[in-house]
Amino acid sequence: MTGSPERTAGGPVVVGVDESDSARDAVRWAAAEAARRGAPLRLVAAFAPIPAGHVGNPGLGTSYRRVMTEAARGVLTSAAELAAQVAPGVATEAELRTGFPVPVLLDESDRAVLTVVGSRGLGGFTGLLVGSVAVALAARGGSPVAVVRGDPGEGAEGDRPVVVGVDGSPTGESALALAYEEAALRSAPLVAVHTWLDDMLEPALAPMIDWAALETEESALLAQRLAGWSEKYPDVEVRRLVVRDRPARALVAESAGAALVVVGSRGRGGAAGLLLGSVSHALLQHAHCPVLVVRPDGGGSG
Repeated sequence: MTGSPERTAGGPVVVGVDESDSARDAVRWAAAEAARRGAPLRLVAAFAPIPAGHVGNPGLGTSYRRVMTEAARGVLTSAAELAAQVAPGVATEAELRTGFPVPVLLDESDRAVLTVVGSRGLGGFTGLLVGSVAVALAARGGSPVAVVRGDPGEGAEGDRPVVVGVDGSPTGESALALAYEEAALRSAPLVAVHTWLDDMLEPALAPMIDWAALETEESALLAQRLAGWSEKYPDVEVRRLVVRDRPARALVAESAGAALVVVGSRGRGGAAGLLLGSVSHALLQHAHCPVLVVRPDGGGSG
């Protein structure tokens, strides 16, 4: 796995929790991942500071903090019990932090080997894992960020492949490195997906284009980008898939039978200044399985 030594040497699997079903799915998945990696599990619940309009009301502030603290501690206790059911041998710690979800989890991600969130949460003051939080973490996280959605595939990882999009970009290379490691951890096959489509040429020149030759070229390009990885991971079965389609649509389709989809935060077509590319954003919204987003430096934008 690419990433800083701090993240790869003993960092925990961090998971954000709230009362939502999505967060409970994230806790289950994160506990299994911690067990798989031999890493500790860190459960984090956050509640927002006192609403600005009531800062000058000491009574309300005290009541708000007490109620929110009790509720959040209950959520952490429930999450810890759930994690123990999934991975009883994993060292687990829980912490309640005051703050807004994004900065709290971004800070946690800087010391994590993996940061896990649900795809959606409750919203409001008690909700931690709203969709915008998952997107923000995927774009800016200090570690790879897993957004748990669809069917996590518990107990069937070896039968389901890890899917990765391959486009030759810096984030794509980081995603490829991480995808091989994830496949090796699961003893699962790896499906390397390379897509190609030229909307500008196809309508006018389709009758004159040798599509078979183009597909052969794209297949050779995929083989080139995978060169060397088989030597590093000889036990990982690799299936190459070259598709004349848009990347997001092809990867969403492949996610239906996958244990995990790995994607770079920004691909070859990413616009400068965008923290999260259209392909990774589409997967976070529509994938049928958990999505793991990585940056070129091993974190979550490049």
